[in-house]
Order: sequence, then structure tokens, then C-alpha cells
Amino acid sequence: MRTAKIERKTKETDIKVYLKIDGKGNYDIKTAIPFLDHMLSLFSRHGLFDLRLRAKGDTEVDYHHTVEDIGIILGNAIKKALGDKKGIKRYGEASIPMDETLATVSIDISGRPYLIYNVKLPKKAKLKEFDPDLVEDFFRSIVNHSGITLHINLIYGRDTHHILEAVFKAFGRSLDQATKIDPRIKGIPSTKGRL
Repeated sequence: MRTAKIERKTKETDIKVYLKIDGKGNYDIKTAIPFLDHMLSLFSRHGLFDLRLRAKGDTEVDYHHTVEDIGIILGNAIKKALGDKKGIKRYGEASIPMDETLATVSIDISGRPYLIYNVKLPKKAKLKEFDPDLVEDFFRSIVNHSGITLHINLIYGRDTHHILEAVFKAFGRSLDQATKIDPRIKGIPSTKGRL
């Protein structure tokens, strides 16, 4: 069973996560940031990952520490749950429409963290108290702690909520593809013999 259970506690945040790669899309998420809860539930449901996450942070200051640290712990969980990576497809890609929006996410579980984030949001985009610019920090944390290469491209879109919803759904679906076990693959999917 490809699962991970991780806890991270700092002076700014206290976070616990359980991730099951081969899940059914069940989620139980409480971060004290409603918009992020919504986005993570979309990631879980559309990627078919089981995700339980609890996060407390200094949200009275702002959401930055909590969002970034959730990315760190989720990245660690992805890496741990994948284990030796034997038999995985390694690559995944998904394009998701959301009304007027189209977003594409491509993933390589390469062991080399790299983020391309081509998501231009509408000016003065704000979702209640949530600053949508934090999403890039979230994905950078995931990449740096999971060791994946991640390309996120907004093809077009007008509504900030729709843009980010399409991104999180596409991230879930592309990660699901990349983490699938293919019985034809023997060992690590690399000519180097390691990822």
C-alpha cells in the first residue's frame, strides 16, 4: 500500500497529513483556510487520492506560512508514499476546462524538483481573505519536497476561482497518471536506473 503519514510542527504551524496514492478520492481536510480546503478536496477527488489533512497556523498574521508548510508536508507525503518508484509511469498530463478557463498540468516524477508556473491571474484577484498568489508558493513547496518536475500552464481564463480550480483538478489527474503502476515496466522508468 503506497501511503504516507507525516507530521510537521514549527513555531508557525502544526500540520498532520495522511495520503494514500491508490485511493478512491476520499478526503477530510481542515486547514482553517476555506478556499485551500476546497482546492485540496478537488485535488483529492480528481486524482483519486485519499487525503486526510489537519493544519493549524498563525493565520491571524496571514496565510503564507500555513499554505507554504502544507505544500512542504504534502510534497514529503507524495515522495514517501511513492517509495522506490518501481513500475510507475513517471509522466502525467491533464488539461482541464472550467467554463471559460483551460489549464494544463504536466508532471515528471524525475527526482529533480522544478516548477514552471505560467498562471497570469486577473488584476487585483482576491478570494475573500485568500491571496491567490500563494498558490505558486504552495506548488513550489510541493515540488521542492517531492522531487517532481511540474509545469502548470494557464491556456486562458478570466475568473480567478475557475482558473485555480482547473489547476488543482489538472494537478490531481496528472499526478494520478504519473503514479500509476504499469506492469510492463520493470524496475525504475529511467535509463539511468534511478529517479
